[in-house]
Amino acid sequence: MSKGSIKIISTSWPKHVDELKEIRRHVFIEEQNVPEELEWDEYDESSTHFLAMDDDRAVAVARLKPDGQIGRMAVLAKYRHQGIGSRLLAFVLKFAAGKNLGQVYLHAQTSAIPFYEKHGFITQGAIFYEANIPHLGMLKKIC
Repeated sequence: MSKGSIKIISTSWPKHVDELKEIRRHVFIEEQNVPEELEWDEYDESSTHFLAMDDDRAVAVARLKPDGQIGRMAVLAKYRHQGIGSRLLAFVLKFAAGKNLGQVYLHAQTSAIPFYEKHGFITQGAIFYEANIPHLGMLKKIC
């Protein structure tokens, strides 16, 4: 894989459900032991989804809920630490700006806080747990 071969697209749940589920299953359910019933929710249908593709293989995902929450961001293990997550997040932020969202927010796993801070997010509130994983709210103004 070369960095130039990664293409990022916006999509919908019905259009790419198999690819979206495959990556989220690997990262959240298998690697992080998130209970399957917590992974799939009512927001998948109404959210805009994003896929990073290495040729024809989906390697990273994210979603943007209509209220501006970025979530379910995941990169397959062998594609991490190559800048794909940063490119994916930049794409999502540009998309959100195009929708005239004044700000976006997310629930960051505490281990990912430095990644999001590097992209201009600021922490908010106290640590809380989702799926037994510590998280912190983060916010970024984009317009």
